[in-house]
Amino acid sequence: MPLGSIGMTVFAVDLYFASVAFAPMEGATVMQFLAAPGAWRIVADLALLSLAAGLYSVPLYALIQSRAERSRVARIVAANNILNAVFMVAASLVATGLLAAGLTIPQLFLVTALMNAAVALYIYRLVPEFLLRFLAWVITHTLYRVRAVDTDRIPAEGAAVLACNHVSFVDAVVIMGESPRPIRFVMDHRIFRLPLANWFFRNARAIAIAPAKEDPRMLDRANERIDAALADGDLVCIFPEGRITYDGELSPFRQGVRKIVERVPVPVIPMALRGLWGSFFSRYGGAAFSRPVEARLRRGLRSRVELVVGEPLPAEEVTPELLMARVAALRGDEP
Repeated sequence: MPLGSIGMTVFAVDLYFASVAFAPMEGATVMQFLAAPGAWRIVADLALLSLAAGLYSVPLYALIQSRAERSRVARIVAANNILNAVFMVAASLVATGLLAAGLTIPQLFLVTALMNAAVALYIYRLVPEFLLRFLAWVITHTLYRVRAVDTDRIPAEGAAVLACNHVSFVDAVVIMGESPRPIRFVMDHRIFRLPLANWFFRNARAIAIAPAKEDPRMLDRANERIDAALADGDLVCIFPEGRITYDGELSPFRQGVRKIVERVPVPVIPMALRGLWGSFFSRYGGAAFSRPVEARLRRGLRSRVELVVGEPLPAEEVTPELLMARVAALRGDEP
């Protein structure tokens, strides 16, 4: 959906510039039009504009049907169709008024593109998860060759705790990009406050946490937010090691997940990230980013990364030892 909305704006704006630069033609055949300078740019803009509209509308319909209550799907789809018809009629009237006021058809495309951009920005401010998950997917698939395994084990609805090994500074971004649902991440307050990343994590509704000996008030607030998120049916992801690995091996899991499910009994889903150790954003070679660039690029860009999802554990069976064993089994022979 974000890709579609961005595409509609970009290609409609370019259609305006392509049309303005195109010499007017009257009575020409299709072949004569295509032979004229700049014609193929107009054809490409129209085709890509249509493709972008499909990329936006088809997932939107799927989203409506997947998130609506089963008993209300037909009514919600019908109501959406009525709204679509109302807005199409209203848009036609607005377009007629703008053309009567002296706008040209290329200018009408430009106005529509700018209005689309404004509405898209409003929607992404209102519900930022769509844009953030899209950005996460683009970032991770640009840096790595990501493969997700058994993500269908993440429930389509309802609360659950996701527990994963902590290999790098981009673990949350990789998981966010591959999850079929939005996730509330629990993360160290120092990482949460990093410049630039802070905007991303705040809009993703991440939960900053600190050790009790460091900031007991922040810990209490974090636990309250975790419990509230699970009560609302959200997914909450926690890294039970409590830190990013310094040697590529699993550190002993702490009691955090067990305490969470004692307060709010929900399933716990073990997960493992593979292939990130030794990558640019890991602690390979010592402290973060302490080694030269060539050392930090040991695995290079576009290296293979996997997110493997295990079978859910009932809340009453969860212990740090069992959870660590499940994550270790999913992790396999890493690093």
